[in-house]
Amino acid sequence: MHCDRARESRVSEQMKNERPPTNRRKASPQKMASRAGTAVGAIVLVCVLALLLFPDPLVNWFIKPRITKAFAEAYPAYSIRLSAMNFSVFKNRFGFDFVELRATDGTFSSNIGPFSVSGISWMHLLWGGSLAPNDFAKSEVIVHGIVLTFPPSHYELRCKRLSVSARDSEMVVEAVKLQPLGDDEQFFARSKFRNNRLRLLVPQARVMGLACLELLHGKNYRARSVQIDDASLDILLNQDKPDSRDTSGFLMPNEILSSIKGTLQVDRLSITNGQLKYAERFAVGAKPAIVTFDSMQVSAEGIANHGPRGAALVIHAQTKFVKAGMMKLNLTIPVASRECSFQYSGSLSGMDLRALNSFLEVSDHIRIKSGVLKEATYEINVVSGRASGTVRGVYRDLTLAAIDNEAGSEKGLSNAITSFIANALTIRRSNMPGSMKIGVVNYTRVRDDPFFQYEWFALRTGVRNVLGL
Repeated sequence: MHCDRARESRVSEQMKNERPPTNRRKASPQKMASRAGTAVGAIVLVCVLALLLFPDPLVNWFIKPRITKAFAEAYPAYSIRLSAMNFSVFKNRFGFDFVELRATDGTFSSNIGPFSVSGISWMHLLWGGSLAPNDFAKSEVIVHGIVLTFPPSHYELRCKRLSVSARDSEMVVEAVKLQPLGDDEQFFARSKFRNNRLRLLVPQARVMGLACLELLHGKNYRARSVQIDDASLDILLNQDKPDSRDTSGFLMPNEILSSIKGTLQVDRLSITNGQLKYAERFAVGAKPAIVTFDSMQVSAEGIANHGPRGAALVIHAQTKFVKAGMMKLNLTIPVASRECSFQYSGSLSGMDLRALNSFLEVSDHIRIKSGVLKEATYEINVVSGRASGTVRGVYRDLTLAAIDNEAGSEKGLSNAITSFIANALTIRRSNMPGSMKIGVVNYTRVRDDPFFQYEWFALRTGVRNVLGL
């Protein structure tokens, strides 16, 4: 009996041990959070490794479509096409081999070579965010091989390199070239009216104190200073065609400033060692009349499109005129004015007047045989496109000769008679104190006159008046 009881006790104990527990402890919230954190960390680690090892496929899948979408929403008047995107995680820099940008109305197109942007806060794009101006606060943009085409005006703009640093508030452009689409004859053949052909070359320009984030908003354009070195401008006017006298044409500086939407403000602009060549041609393929301005030093202050009454853009310049005399210019343009109104004055140092033959022989078929300028000054006021003022020139021993239109020869009876009449009866051979004539400026702008040409034409009327031409 004792054995039976012991056996029953062992069986009961064994059944008790085999019975499943009914009070097992549930996992704690801390353990569940730990396991979830481990899972998320593993996912993040996998994403980081994928981004490090295979960045380009990921950014082309996630980032590139969002950039295209953000651009389309911000600039609906333009279309953009991007090449495959490349990305460096360690440098936080992405780029494209090329970018194509076009206006939907066909008035503008551009092709851009290698393009890179670094320093952008972009992580929020992975979670559905969009780019905002503040994301570019530490960014740097470097662009190569920019080509902008403007079919309506038949011009193109090229730039070898452009860099913009939001961190440093600076922009640098290198090898900028503005030129027509084709040669001079092709350019002039597109219109039956008179036109100006421009060629501009700027080896380097630097903008400092640039408000980059405001620029991204597209409403404010502010900079502390702009420095341009060794720029050259070549202007050719085809006088062989009639003036269109329509309502289109080149805008004056105040018209350009007033047409800018938003706020423009540049405290100072400096141009060092600039060059300007102005020419007029009077027949297709003919030699043009030329005046040159070398070693130009220009400073401008108060560049703005809005300002209180009396605010003005002030420009001071000096240049070597036709490689012979030093010319100085002071120009004041009211900021608030929408009309073609401004004032300019200046002086010209002593020079040999024969240096003007590069222009006069072609434009007027006159050659200066002799003449010495002592000094000249001018003061001109422009109101609503009408220039008036005075020119004072002190010179002596001026002698002219009429020349043949094509050969440039002084020989021939008609040339001799014309020269005699000009020297004996028409021109003032000397204009010295005591018997000095003051030239009167009287010129009204036509719509085809760009700003510099208009200044030159107005001044020329006063010079001709002094000479008696």
